[in-house]
Amino acid sequence: MSIVANTMIMNDLREKLCDLIPYTTLNLITDAVAEVLERYDVVPIITEDHTKDIMLDAFIDAMRVEGRSEKTITRYKYIIGKFLSYAGVSSRSVTQYHVRQYLASEKDRGISDGTLRGVYWVLSSYFGWLHRDGIIQRNPMSNIGRIKVQKKVREVFTDVDIEKLKSGCDNLRDKAIICFLKSTGCRISEVTQLNRDDIDFQNLECIVLGKGNKQRTVYIDPVTGMIIQEYLASRTDSNTALFVGKGAKRFLPGGVRAMLNKIANKTGVSHVHPHKFRSTEITELVNRGMPVEQVKVLAGHDKIDTTLSYVKVDQANIKNAYKRYA
Repeated sequence: MSIVANTMIMNDLREKLCDLIPYTTLNLITDAVAEVLERYDVVPIITEDHTKDIMLDAFIDAMRVEGRSEKTITRYKYIIGKFLSYAGVSSRSVTQYHVRQYLASEKDRGISDGTLRGVYWVLSSYFGWLHRDGIIQRNPMSNIGRIKVQKKVREVFTDVDIEKLKSGCDNLRDKAIICFLKSTGCRISEVTQLNRDDIDFQNLECIVLGKGNKQRTVYIDPVTGMIIQEYLASRTDSNTALFVGKGAKRFLPGGVRAMLNKIANKTGVSHVHPHKFRSTEITELVNRGMPVEQVKVLAGHDKIDTTLSYVKVDQANIKNAYKRYA
């Protein structure tokens, strides 16, 4: 019999008997049953598509009511649906053993700890919601330990890197995008959604739509404002998008990444990607003395810990602060 089928039977057996007999006795019984089942070919009967779980549909509806973005909703639905298909049971019948087995199989498949932690949080959110609403009596995630991820310091650009990238641009659009990314620290999805009229050149600011459809104000420096105005003045199309690509169509995140890769290869600057501009700007603002609470608002973070995860503190600043306070 397959290991997966064997484990599923043991999980179901444990769930049925866990409240009836002592844990040590339960282990003896399941071990004996597992030994017997090894001589038989048992296949689990799945009579429904568990990705179409009515409880999952209710959870997705709740996310929409809360104003979660479609991108987030699609991700949650995919992860939860994939897990339910693997478990072969409805949401109401999921146990901690199903969850542990699934996370272990994903780990064996080679996914990173960071990705696995994301799966953990999605499942925790889902089953936590079901438990709080009284739909399930037990939360299968309650005894699942959090997945630890090694903390990595995010890379940032040097001033020389930024100048190299700007000098490697073939046109005003590319230079305007690089300057805007660096000046605002915006996410690439926020940048590509902007329209021409969103930029207030007089006050050098604009309103962007971030995660969870939350609006916030970001600011641009005078040089960036000037370059964007030059770029817009050079355009002859009528597209309302702030940045356009081929055929005067809105420039999408994939196009921006391809453009940055091309400039990186040309200039020799390593590890060039949109989010690195965000890390660079957040780090520089903190190192220049801007309170982290204000940087958090500017970056559109819900938690200050998220902001701090971006920050690479300048050792020279630490040394100067020590001399000042020691």
